[in-house]
Amino acid sequence: MQDRVLSMLGMAAKAGAVASGGFLTEKAIKEHKARLVIIASDASGNTRDNISNKTTFYKVPLCFYGTKETIGHAIGKADRSCVAVLDRGFADSIRKLVEASSSVQSE
Repeated sequence: MQDRVLSMLGMAAKAGAVASGGFLTEKAIKEHKARLVIIASDASGNTRDNISNKTTFYKVPLCFYGTKETIGHAIGKADRSCVAVLDRGFADSIRKLVEASSSVQSE
């Protein structure tokens, strides 16, 4: 499942529908452009808290997935702690895949 999530994230990046890194993710959230925010499981506590608080305040869906390395690799960049998916179609698809993979892991 993880490969499908990262693959979809890569397609979103190629389509220009991703803002990556703390600053750009935060900006996308504040500008109401973010449809989904993904935070790496190994992101710092400060990043997690800051981005989580912003997504709660602006009512943006949030999920924790992958590592900084795998997220960065998926979007063709260096390590990334967080990304914002800007397209609703990609965001919905990625969220469904993440939810499906977390239910499989918990069984």
